[in-house]
Amino acid sequence: MKFSEKSIVYKFINLILYGNFWIALGSLALLWQTTLIYQQRIYLDPLTGFVFAGTLFLYALHRIVGISKSHAYFQLERYTVITRYKSHIQMYATVGAITATVCFFLLNRATQLAIIIPGLLSLGYVLPILGNKKRLRDLNDLKIFLVALVWAWITVFLPAVAYDLIPSKGILLSCIERFLFIFAITLPFDIRDMKVDEESAVRTLPAKWGIHQTKQVAVGMMIVALGLNIYSWQQFYYSVPNMLALSITYLVTIFLIIKINTNRSDYFYTGLMDGTMVMSGALVGIFVYFFQ
Repeated sequence: MKFSEKSIVYKFINLILYGNFWIALGSLALLWQTTLIYQQRIYLDPLTGFVFAGTLFLYALHRIVGISKSHAYFQLERYTVITRYKSHIQMYATVGAITATVCFFLLNRATQLAIIIPGLLSLGYVLPILGNKKRLRDLNDLKIFLVALVWAWITVFLPAVAYDLIPSKGILLSCIERFLFIFAITLPFDIRDMKVDEESAVRTLPAKWGIHQTKQVAVGMMIVALGLNIYSWQQFYYSVPNMLALSITYLVTIFLIIKINTNRSDYFYTGLMDGTMVMSGALVGIFVYFFQ
């Protein structure tokens, strides 16, 4: 279904997606997923505020820096929308930065220390801190590993530190599983961005492997994540509801990856692929509430 650019629905969808509220909700959903699995509860505290606001800030900053480096692709739909609402995105970045800073100073010392490394990597990913005004994401093959590593750290390891989640082996397996999940859903974005990355002289994995092989790798990673999910259940780290919720998420994600092609709208990526994170946390919450 298509909506007029003047419709309220169209503007609301763009606000949620390109205002970075959807991706921020995804980070919060994955953090809550971790605490639901290991403690059967969710938190509304400085850490959840930091993760949501920090994601909002970083992705808003990423979009602002990104459009300044991709002038040749302003005709693409997402760049048109982002440019149109640039002042809004700048405001969200400011609010996110202030909120994340306040929440950071309300955290305990161990959690603050655990944030430093992923925080620095995240800033280096969006800001041109290297020579020739390059960001970490502009280094060949590196950006997708950074994304997966930081997301696994923030949404699994960080709550494990903040809330004393145990067992440690279960947390390690969850970190690996989360890394594979994020890696797999990030590969499609590299497929989407092949022309933009080529213009920026960034050679990503899809540029080396081709679209078909990249999709095969993403599906393979999801299958491994599914296997780890079942193994964690067998080792009693996950309950049956946890395992079933994650299995559904991974199977739906595999289906979406298979459906990727070069003609897909950006809403497929920003809405559906990123939406698998929201779905994952939501399904775990629903299954825990009703069946555990």
